[in-house]
Amino acid sequence: MDKYDVIIIGAGPGGMAAASSIKQAGKSVAVIENDLWGGTCPNRGCDPKKVLLSGVQARDKIEQLQGKGFENTPFVNWKEIQAFKRTFTDPVSESSRKSLDNMDIKTIVGNPKFISDNEIDINGEILSANNFIIATGQRSHSLDISGNQYLLDSADFLALDEMPKEITFIGAGYISFELAVIASSTGARVNIVHHNDKPLKAFNPDMVSSMMEQMKKRNIEFHFNINPQEITQDDSKYNLHADNFELSSDLIFDATGRIPNTENLNLEKANVTYDRRGIQINEFLQTSNPIIFAIGDVLAKKQPKLTPVSGFEARYVTDYLLGKNTAAVQYPVIPTVVYGGPELAQIGVSVEEAQNDSSMTVKDLDTTNWFTYHRSNDPVAKIKTVINNKNQIVGASILSSDSSEFINLFTTFINSKTPINDILNQVMAYPTSASDLEYLI
Repeated sequence: MDKYDVIIIGAGPGGMAAASSIKQAGKSVAVIENDLWGGTCPNRGCDPKKVLLSGVQARDKIEQLQGKGFENTPFVNWKEIQAFKRTFTDPVSESSRKSLDNMDIKTIVGNPKFISDNEIDINGEILSANNFIIATGQRSHSLDISGNQYLLDSADFLALDEMPKEITFIGAGYISFELAVIASSTGARVNIVHHNDKPLKAFNPDMVSSMMEQMKKRNIEFHFNINPQEITQDDSKYNLHADNFELSSDLIFDATGRIPNTENLNLEKANVTYDRRGIQINEFLQTSNPIIFAIGDVLAKKQPKLTPVSGFEARYVTDYLLGKNTAAVQYPVIPTVVYGGPELAQIGVSVEEAQNDSSMTVKDLDTTNWFTYHRSNDPVAKIKTVINNKNQIVGASILSSDSSEFINLFTTFINSKTPINDILNQVMAYPTSASDLEYLI
């Protein structure tokens, strides 16, 4: 039986980062993966999605400047941009595994199962370790309705060879909003179906409404308060059925959420507690078995399940295992972004929380006609900034073409608790969204 200092289950960004750091410290490490090395983000998630969104952004700039230097707005050529995307994604899995092999880290393909507190069975071989890190991530949820075998998921969308004329997304969260914008920019007609009337529920409703108004102009239609009951196939079409509602399209995608990859690990044998939300951990990212840690999207946690958060947790667990840090994990304030057209970003104290707290004020501005956005004829730009009674920025919600970049400036100032007077004493490059900051606070 082989024994390692650390066995990592899952070779996504978090698992890969932890393996590298632990190996560099002179420890023996094995990494187990049952799918694509490198994980969801670079293979079939945030990275390929962002490549496809580059086409959306280019098209939007041309569309906004019709009659102002341009005459025709082309649709995004799906086959060409898909081929471009694959130049990024195709090499990821092989190169990720090779990078571990080159570090003399043991790499194993298979489905591990715990057989005791400190042992796993992988492909009939028993391995043990002083510590384990579970980083198995999440996968798409599947609706429990008749005909769900006809439903596709976000990975299927990102792998499409051809974009059909009309598609439907079930669910009105990040995935649907982002992929809908991509599809519509190729000329497809897009439907988003949701079980209530609260899309993107974690974001400010006013900003979400403004974002939806822009999406409707892209040939994206929203259908709210619809509870899908059945999917049927009729010739080459797929039909979504609900009470007093029916919708036909070429493809239907299930974007109703993601679930943690826990059920095949035999966690009960390792005395690891988990539920439908994920693995439960303490303030040191330890599971109920103190030699087993968990990081990333597989956790049951309130923090956003994002790639950089997985990396942050990997660094923490690595330092803890190596004795460099014995304090409880302290998460920074974390931004979240819906990469659409426009982009919607949010961080810190929400507008709703601030409105119910007399120690905070909200500055609400429509910046659409400010030079920053008017120069490229952007259709909408809005920002809501939350300020506390210590004269510090504590939250922000931004809707614009560059929200994903602008929010990082707020992230820095919020986490450093920089007083507004100190921010005003800084000189930003002009004219940029950052140079507008002095008027937003």
